Amino acid sequence: MSSEVPPGSEHLYMNVEHAEHPVAAAQEADAADAAQRYDHYIVRGPLFGIACQEVGDGHRWRVLNPVTGGFPQDARDSLNSFLWFRAKDDTDDRRVRRELLAAVARLETEPVNEVTAAGTRYRVVRCDEIVYGNSEGPEPPRPTDPEPADRSWDPNAKDPELDAGFVIDHTAATGVMEATERLALMGLHYRSPRYPQDVRADSLRALRTHAGIVLLPTAFRVLERTGAGWEPATAMLASPHAARRALVHLLTWPWPAVYEVPEDPERAGYARVAAEFRDAGDADSVRLDDGRELLVVRMRRVVRIGPDGPETARPSDEEEGGCGPSRMHPPMDEDGTIIQET
Repeated sequence: MSSEVPPGSEHLYMNVEHAEHPVAAAQEADAADAAQRYDHYIVRGPLFGIACQEVGDGHRWRVLNPVTGGFPQDARDSLNSFLWFRAKDDTDDRRVRRELLAAVARLETEPVNEVTAAGTRYRVVRCDEIVYGNSEGPEPPRPTDPEPADRSWDPNAKDPELDAGFVIDHTAATGVMEATERLALMGLHYRSPRYPQDVRADSLRALRTHAGIVLLPTAFRVLERTGAGWEPATAMLASPHAARRALVHLLTWPWPAVYEVPEDPERAGYARVAAEFRDAGDADSVRLDDGRELLVVRMRRVVRIGPDGPETARPSDEEEGGCGPSRMHPPMDEDGTIIQET
Protein backbone atom coordinates (compact mmCIF):
# COMPACT_ATOMS: atom_id res chain seq x y z
CA MET A 1 0.00 0.00 0.00
CA SER A 2 1.10 3.57 -0.56
CA SER A 3 3.33 5.19 2.03
CA GLU A 4 1.34 8.43 1.60
CA VAL A 5 -1.19 8.18 4.42
CA PRO A 6 -3.72 11.03 4.81
CA PRO A 7 -3.56 12.66 8.26
CA GLY A 8 -6.04 11.15 10.69
CA SER A 9 -6.20 7.81 8.87
CA GLU A 10 -2.88 6.32 10.02
CA HIS A 11 -4.76 3.58 11.90
CA LEU A 12 -6.01 2.26 8.53
CA TYR A 13 -2.52 1.76 7.14
CA MET A 14 -1.27 -1.77 6.40
CA ASN A 15 2.21 -2.77 5.26
CA VAL A 16 1.78 -5.81 3.01
CA GLU A 17 4.69 -8.03 2.00
CA HIS A 18 4.73 -11.06 -0.26
CA ALA A 19 5.92 -14.25 1.44
CA GLU A 20 9.42 -15.29 0.39
CA HIS A 21 10.41 -17.73 3.13
CA PRO A 22 9.17 -21.27 2.31
CA VAL A 23 7.33 -21.62 5.63
CA ALA A 24 5.58 -18.29 5.20
CA ALA A 25 4.72 -19.17 1.60
CA ALA A 26 3.20 -22.47 2.75
CA GLN A 27 1.13 -20.63 5.38
CA GLU A 28 -0.09 -18.20 2.72
CA ALA A 29 -1.14 -21.08 0.46
CA ASP A 30 -2.85 -22.79 3.41
CA ALA A 31 -4.71 -19.58 4.25
CA ALA A 32 -5.83 -19.12 0.66
CA ASP A 33 -7.18 -22.68 0.58
CA ALA A 34 -8.96 -22.21 3.93
CA ALA A 35 -10.58 -18.97 2.71
CA GLN A 36 -12.18 -20.95 -0.10
CA ARG A 37 -13.36 -23.81 2.10
CA TYR A 38 -14.55 -21.84 5.16
CA ASP A 39 -16.52 -19.02 3.63
CA HIS A 40 -18.40 -17.54 6.59
CA TYR A 41 -17.72 -16.65 10.20
CA ILE A 42 -19.63 -16.61 13.47
CA VAL A 43 -18.99 -13.89 16.05
CA ARG A 44 -18.73 -15.53 19.46
CA GLY A 45 -18.62 -12.26 21.39
CA PRO A 46 -16.12 -9.97 23.10
CA LEU A 47 -13.00 -10.83 25.11
CA PHE A 48 -10.83 -8.50 27.18
CA GLY A 49 -7.22 -8.11 28.25
CA ILE A 50 -4.65 -5.43 29.08
CA ALA A 51 -2.13 -3.70 26.82
CA CYS A 52 0.46 -1.09 27.77
CA GLN A 53 2.28 1.69 25.96
CA GLU A 54 5.62 3.09 27.09
CA VAL A 55 7.02 6.51 26.25
CA GLY A 56 8.57 6.21 22.80
CA ASP A 57 6.39 3.32 21.66
CA GLY A 58 4.58 5.53 19.16
CA HIS A 59 1.36 3.85 18.06
CA ARG A 60 2.42 0.41 19.33
CA TRP A 61 0.79 -1.30 22.35
CA ARG A 62 2.24 -4.41 24.02
CA VAL A 63 -0.18 -7.04 25.29
CA LEU A 64 0.38 -7.35 29.03
CA ASN A 65 -1.96 -10.26 29.73
CA PRO A 66 -3.85 -12.50 27.28
CA VAL A 67 -6.93 -10.97 25.67
CA THR A 68 -9.13 -13.85 26.83
CA GLY A 69 -11.20 -12.51 29.75
CA GLY A 70 -14.95 -12.79 29.45
CA PHE A 71 -15.73 -9.41 31.04
CA PRO A 72 -14.06 -5.97 31.21
CA GLN A 73 -13.78 -6.22 35.00
CA ASP A 74 -11.70 -9.39 34.61
CA ALA A 75 -9.09 -7.28 32.81
CA ARG A 76 -9.34 -4.41 35.30
CA ASP A 77 -8.82 -6.81 38.21
CA SER A 78 -5.75 -8.34 36.56
CA LEU A 79 -4.33 -4.85 36.03
CA ASN A 80 -5.09 -3.97 39.66
CA SER A 81 -2.99 -6.92 40.82
CA PHE A 82 -0.21 -6.26 38.31
CA LEU A 83 0.22 -2.66 39.44
CA TRP A 84 -0.01 -3.53 43.15
CA PHE A 85 2.72 -6.16 42.86
CA ARG A 86 4.82 -3.84 40.73
CA ALA A 87 4.57 -1.24 43.52
CA LYS A 88 5.47 -3.89 46.10
CA ASP A 89 8.33 -5.66 44.36
CA ASP A 90 9.65 -3.73 41.36
CA THR A 91 10.62 -0.26 42.59
CA ASP A 92 12.35 1.53 45.46
CA ASP A 93 11.36 4.94 44.13
CA ARG A 94 8.71 6.56 46.34
CA ARG A 95 7.38 8.73 43.51
CA VAL A 96 6.93 5.74 41.21
CA ARG A 97 5.29 3.76 43.99
CA ARG A 98 2.88 6.62 44.73
CA GLU A 99 1.86 6.75 41.06
CA LEU A 100 1.34 3.00 40.90
CA LEU A 101 -0.72 2.98 44.09
CA ALA A 102 -2.80 5.94 42.86
CA ALA A 103 -3.68 3.89 39.78
CA VAL A 104 -4.53 0.92 42.01
CA ALA A 105 -6.80 3.16 44.11
CA ARG A 106 -8.72 4.21 41.00
CA LEU A 107 -9.09 0.60 39.86
CA GLU A 108 -10.45 -0.30 43.32
CA THR A 109 -13.26 2.26 43.09
CA GLU A 110 -13.91 3.11 39.42
CA PRO A 111 -14.60 0.95 36.35
CA VAL A 112 -11.92 2.78 34.37
CA ASN A 113 -10.63 1.41 31.09
CA GLU A 114 -7.29 3.24 31.10
CA VAL A 115 -4.83 4.46 33.72
CA THR A 116 -1.36 5.99 33.48
CA ALA A 117 1.36 5.35 36.06
CA ALA A 118 5.11 6.02 36.01
CA GLY A 119 5.02 7.05 32.36
CA THR A 120 3.18 3.95 31.12
CA ARG A 121 -0.37 3.88 29.78
CA TYR A 122 -2.39 0.77 30.62
CA ARG A 123 -5.58 0.06 28.72
CA VAL A 124 -8.35 -2.52 28.77
CA VAL A 125 -8.32 -3.93 25.23
CA ARG A 126 -11.41 -5.40 23.63
CA CYS A 127 -11.53 -7.95 20.84
CA ASP A 128 -14.23 -9.96 19.11
CA GLU A 129 -13.74 -13.72 19.02
CA ILE A 130 -14.77 -15.30 15.72
CA VAL A 131 -14.69 -18.77 14.21
CA TYR A 132 -14.72 -19.54 10.49
CA GLY A 133 -16.83 -22.38 9.20
CA ASN A 134 -18.91 -23.90 6.44
CA SER A 135 -21.89 -26.24 6.19
CA GLU A 136 -19.86 -29.04 7.81
CA GLY A 137 -18.91 -27.05 10.92
CA PRO A 138 -16.16 -24.80 12.33
CA GLU A 139 -12.65 -24.66 10.88
CA PRO A 140 -10.19 -27.05 12.56
CA PRO A 141 -6.45 -26.31 12.87
CA ARG A 142 -4.54 -25.91 9.62
CA PRO A 143 -1.57 -28.11 8.70
CA THR A 144 0.75 -25.09 8.89
CA ASP A 145 -0.37 -23.88 12.33
CA PRO A 146 2.75 -23.90 14.56
CA GLU A 147 3.07 -26.69 17.12
CA PRO A 148 5.33 -27.02 20.19
CA ALA A 149 8.56 -28.96 19.77
CA ASP A 150 7.53 -31.30 22.60
CA ARG A 151 4.02 -32.62 22.06
CA SER A 152 3.57 -33.90 25.58
CA TRP A 153 0.22 -35.33 26.72
CA ASP A 154 1.00 -34.55 30.36
CA PRO A 155 -1.93 -32.39 31.58
CA ASN A 156 0.56 -30.36 33.65
CA ALA A 157 2.80 -29.57 30.67
CA LYS A 158 3.51 -25.87 30.23
CA ASP A 159 2.66 -24.19 26.94
CA PRO A 160 3.67 -20.72 25.79
CA GLU A 161 1.21 -18.16 27.09
CA LEU A 162 -1.25 -17.00 24.48
CA ASP A 163 -0.37 -13.47 23.23
CA ALA A 164 3.02 -13.53 25.03
CA GLY A 165 5.17 -10.73 23.59
CA PHE A 166 2.57 -9.70 21.03
CA VAL A 167 2.62 -6.05 19.99
CA ILE A 168 -0.55 -4.49 18.60
CA ASP A 169 0.88 -2.64 15.61
CA HIS A 170 -1.38 -2.04 12.63
CA THR A 171 1.62 -1.05 10.47
CA ALA A 172 3.62 -4.24 11.11
CA ALA A 173 4.37 -6.15 7.93
CA THR A 174 1.74 -8.73 7.12
CA GLY A 175 1.18 -11.28 4.39
CA VAL A 176 -1.28 -10.88 1.55
CA MET A 177 -3.85 -13.27 3.01
CA GLU A 178 -3.84 -11.68 6.48
CA ALA A 179 -4.18 -8.24 4.89
CA THR A 180 -7.11 -9.56 2.86
CA GLU A 181 -8.67 -11.00 6.01
CA ARG A 182 -8.28 -7.71 7.86
CA LEU A 183 -9.91 -5.81 5.01
CA ALA A 184 -12.79 -8.29 4.93
CA LEU A 185 -13.35 -7.89 8.68
CA MET A 186 -13.37 -4.09 8.74
CA GLY A 187 -17.16 -4.08 8.48
CA LEU A 188 -17.67 -6.64 11.27
CA HIS A 189 -20.46 -5.55 13.61
CA TYR A 190 -23.39 -7.09 15.50
CA ARG A 191 -26.42 -7.17 13.23
CA SER A 192 -28.65 -9.86 14.68
CA PRO A 193 -31.76 -8.74 16.60
CA ARG A 194 -30.79 -11.24 19.30
CA TYR A 195 -28.29 -8.59 20.47
CA PRO A 196 -29.78 -5.73 22.53
CA GLN A 197 -30.21 -2.43 20.72
CA ASP A 198 -27.44 -0.68 22.69
CA VAL A 199 -24.99 -3.47 21.83
CA ARG A 200 -25.79 -3.12 18.13
CA ALA A 201 -25.53 0.68 18.32
CA ASP A 202 -22.11 0.54 20.01
CA SER A 203 -20.94 -2.02 17.45
CA LEU A 204 -22.03 0.17 14.55
CA ARG A 205 -20.42 3.24 16.12
CA ALA A 206 -17.11 1.37 16.41
CA LEU A 207 -16.96 1.14 12.60
CA ARG A 208 -16.42 4.92 12.62
CA THR A 209 -14.41 5.44 15.80
CA HIS A 210 -12.14 2.39 15.39
CA ALA A 211 -12.15 1.63 11.69
CA GLY A 212 -8.82 -0.22 11.60
CA ILE A 213 -8.28 -3.92 12.29
CA VAL A 214 -5.50 -5.98 13.89
CA LEU A 215 -5.64 -9.76 14.33
CA LEU A 216 -4.29 -11.21 17.56
CA PRO A 217 -2.35 -14.51 17.43
CA THR A 218 -4.42 -17.47 16.32
CA ALA A 219 -5.88 -19.42 19.24
CA PHE A 220 -7.48 -22.84 19.65
CA ARG A 221 -10.38 -24.20 21.69
CA VAL A 222 -12.33 -27.39 22.09
CA LEU A 223 -15.97 -26.79 21.21
CA GLU A 224 -18.91 -29.09 21.92
CA ARG A 225 -21.89 -29.37 19.59
CA THR A 226 -25.09 -28.56 21.46
CA GLY A 227 -28.67 -27.86 20.51
CA ALA A 228 -27.83 -24.16 20.49
CA GLY A 229 -24.72 -24.58 18.32
CA TRP A 230 -21.03 -25.02 19.13
CA GLU A 231 -20.20 -24.07 22.73
CA PRO A 232 -16.75 -23.79 24.42
CA ALA A 233 -15.61 -26.87 26.34
CA THR A 234 -12.11 -25.58 27.18
CA ALA A 235 -10.24 -22.32 27.61
CA MET A 236 -8.52 -20.64 24.67
CA LEU A 237 -5.04 -22.09 24.07
CA ALA A 238 -1.94 -21.23 22.07
CA SER A 239 -1.49 -24.31 19.86
CA PRO A 240 -3.56 -27.12 18.32
CA HIS A 241 -1.73 -29.69 20.45
CA ALA A 242 -2.50 -27.78 23.66
CA ALA A 243 -6.18 -27.95 22.71
CA ARG A 244 -5.92 -31.67 21.89
CA ARG A 245 -4.24 -32.32 25.24
CA ALA A 246 -7.00 -30.36 26.99
CA LEU A 247 -9.56 -32.55 25.21
CA VAL A 248 -7.85 -35.73 26.40
CA HIS A 249 -7.75 -34.37 29.95
CA LEU A 250 -11.44 -33.43 29.72
CA LEU A 251 -12.36 -37.00 28.80
CA THR A 252 -9.98 -38.59 31.30
CA TRP A 253 -11.06 -36.81 34.46
CA PRO A 254 -13.44 -33.80 34.56
CA TRP A 255 -16.29 -35.16 32.46
CA PRO A 256 -16.57 -38.55 34.17
CA ALA A 257 -16.46 -36.76 37.54
CA VAL A 258 -18.91 -34.00 36.63
CA TYR A 259 -21.45 -36.26 35.02
CA GLU A 260 -21.03 -38.83 37.80
CA VAL A 261 -21.05 -41.79 35.45
CA PRO A 262 -22.11 -44.60 37.79
CA GLU A 263 -20.93 -47.63 35.87
CA ASP A 264 -17.32 -48.55 35.26
CA PRO A 265 -18.01 -49.60 31.63
CA GLU A 266 -19.20 -46.08 30.85
CA ARG A 267 -16.18 -44.56 32.56
CA ALA A 268 -14.07 -46.92 30.48
CA GLY A 269 -15.84 -45.53 27.41
CA TYR A 270 -14.53 -42.05 28.15
CA ALA A 271 -11.03 -43.46 28.71
CA ARG A 272 -11.20 -45.49 25.49
CA VAL A 273 -12.20 -42.49 23.38
CA ALA A 274 -9.47 -40.38 25.01
CA ALA A 275 -6.85 -43.06 24.32
CA GLU A 276 -7.96 -43.46 20.69
CA PHE A 277 -7.88 -39.70 20.17
CA ARG A 278 -4.41 -39.44 21.74
CA ASP A 279 -3.05 -42.32 19.68
CA ALA A 280 -4.30 -40.69 16.48
CA GLY A 281 -1.83 -37.84 17.12
CA ASP A 282 -3.31 -35.03 15.03
CA ALA A 283 -7.03 -35.84 15.22
CA ASP A 284 -9.38 -32.88 15.61
CA SER A 285 -12.73 -34.43 16.57
CA VAL A 286 -14.28 -37.12 18.72
CA ARG A 287 -17.77 -38.53 18.98
CA LEU A 288 -18.69 -40.12 22.29
CA ASP A 289 -20.89 -43.17 22.77
CA ASP A 290 -23.66 -40.95 24.15
CA GLY A 291 -23.68 -38.89 20.95
CA ARG A 292 -21.71 -35.90 22.18
CA GLU A 293 -19.36 -34.41 19.61
CA LEU A 294 -16.21 -32.43 20.40
CA LEU A 295 -14.04 -30.54 17.95
CA VAL A 296 -10.67 -28.78 18.15
CA VAL A 297 -11.29 -25.43 16.48
CA ARG A 298 -9.17 -22.58 15.14
CA MET A 299 -10.23 -19.23 16.62
CA ARG A 300 -9.50 -15.68 15.48
CA ARG A 301 -9.66 -12.50 17.58
CA VAL A 302 -10.23 -9.11 16.03
CA VAL A 303 -9.08 -5.87 17.71
CA ARG A 304 -10.47 -2.64 16.31
CA ILE A 305 -7.99 0.25 16.02
CA GLY A 306 -8.71 3.99 16.18
CA PRO A 307 -6.50 7.08 15.95
CA ASP A 308 -5.50 6.63 19.63
CA GLY A 309 -4.90 2.87 19.46
CA PRO A 310 -6.87 -0.29 20.26
CA GLU A 311 -10.53 -0.14 21.20
CA THR A 312 -11.35 -0.48 24.86
CA ALA A 313 -14.51 -1.79 26.53
CA ARG A 314 -17.79 -0.42 25.18
CA PRO A 315 -20.55 1.05 27.39
CA SER A 316 -22.82 -1.86 26.47
CA ASP A 317 -20.30 -4.62 27.27
CA GLU A 318 -21.77 -6.83 29.97
CA GLU A 319 -20.23 -7.22 33.43
CA GLU A 320 -20.49 -10.56 35.21
CA GLY A 321 -23.38 -10.42 37.66
CA GLY A 322 -23.02 -6.67 37.99
CA CYS A 323 -19.61 -7.24 39.55
CA GLY A 324 -17.63 -4.01 39.90
CA PRO A 325 -14.34 -2.64 41.21
CA SER A 326 -13.19 -3.70 44.66
CA ARG A 327 -10.11 -3.81 46.86
CA MET A 328 -8.03 -6.86 46.00
CA HIS A 329 -4.92 -6.33 48.14
CA PRO A 330 -4.13 -4.69 51.49
CA PRO A 331 -3.11 -1.01 51.60
CA MET A 332 0.54 -0.11 51.11
CA ASP A 333 2.42 3.08 51.95
CA GLU A 334 4.92 4.87 49.72
CA ASP A 335 7.80 3.00 51.37
CA GLY A 336 6.32 -0.34 50.28
CA THR A 337 5.16 -1.31 53.77
CA ILE A 338 1.97 -3.37 53.83
CA ILE A 339 -0.56 -1.83 56.22
CA GLN A 340 -2.24 -4.53 58.27
CA GLU A 341 -5.89 -3.68 58.88
CA THR A 342 -7.63 -4.67 62.09
